[in-house]
Amino acid sequence: MFKKLTFFLMLLFASFWGQSQNVELSPLSKISLLTVGTGEDLAAKFGHSAIRLQDPTLGIDEVYGYGTYDFEDPNFYLNFTRGKLSYTISRIPFKYFDYSYQQEKRWIREQILDLDVQQRTKIVAFLENNLLPENKKYKYDFLFDNCATRIPMVFEKTLGSTFNFDYSYLEDQLTFRELIRLKLNPNSWSNFGIDLALGSVIDREATPYEHLFLPIYVYEQMKHTTLDGKPIVKKESVLLDIPEQENRALIFLTPLFWLGILLVLVCYITYTDYKNFRRNKWLDFFLFLVTGLAGVLIVFLWFGTDHLATKGNFNSLWAFAPNIFIAFLMAKRNIPEWIITYIIFLTILLGITCVLWMFKIQVFSILLVIVLLALAVRYIYLIYYFKSKHLTKK
Repeated sequence: MFKKLTFFLMLLFASFWGQSQNVELSPLSKISLLTVGTGEDLAAKFGHSAIRLQDPTLGIDEVYGYGTYDFEDPNFYLNFTRGKLSYTISRIPFKYFDYSYQQEKRWIREQILDLDVQQRTKIVAFLENNLLPENKKYKYDFLFDNCATRIPMVFEKTLGSTFNFDYSYLEDQLTFRELIRLKLNPNSWSNFGIDLALGSVIDREATPYEHLFLPIYVYEQMKHTTLDGKPIVKKESVLLDIPEQENRALIFLTPLFWLGILLVLVCYITYTDYKNFRRNKWLDFFLFLVTGLAGVLIVFLWFGTDHLATKGNFNSLWAFAPNIFIAFLMAKRNIPEWIITYIIFLTILLGITCVLWMFKIQVFSILLVIVLLALAVRYIYLIYYFKSKHLTKK
């Protein structure tokens, strides 16, 4: 324990003074990349990447990981929502790292890197320098600065120009949205919510390097990476062999079930309204209020936060923010004549949404088809109803 503490103190001192070459690990030391499989929670769906340091001579077995956050930070939830939350690097003993993923039932794979002592020491000195209070915090970005993207950054900054990626193994280059969907069930609230919150900016094709925002791609990329012309991965092993759990939610807990019920109700109520030439004002209040609230959230994420992935979100066309005010108008018996023009405008926005989808300017959740159908049915009836009522008055 004394040797271990002394070593880290020396590393901190060396990192501070920029003399990491004077502090060396033992010849038995190893640096490896750890990749963790997906978990049940949304935050765990995309896996995790970390760097492991082992040195049996010094009694060291530690894991460095980026993407750590503190729930006790002031204004945690507000900063998280606005994209202003500070994330940090952490260092924990491997035994705790391993135990936590045993509890979460997530696999761990290790890739031991072919590095000399000086290269290993330089990497650890860089990580220790990042752990300093003035360096450890950074503003997290899901696509461009997360636990996975920081791994190649560490190696690029410490190993120099002889560290090279070979992207030829990538058969297909996917868009960011396609990459995000790899680990998500299309009929899940998490996938539906992500497609609602993230904008058209993630529908561009990611570069091979940008694929590395997912830990599994960092893992695959390291197999096709060289240092000084030689493969950097010396040995691979599975440390924790746990099959990934399939997400099989009960049908009545899925968005397809509830959105299907919504469509049936909208069609049934609209049909009875048509037969009796009336308007169910509470259905209209509900539809306008919900689409308005969703629109307000989308506009906030687009303009009121630092999240890059929520920009250019054309879900705001069908989830139209002004509907939140119109909802209270629709709850009244007497409606002004201009509402016909407003609803015609909303119907046109539904059509524009479909056009944007058709040309893949923004790819929406497949479940949105149900929402668009429900809104179209109701809007078309309301146009007919208000026009007929207006003509009757004349």
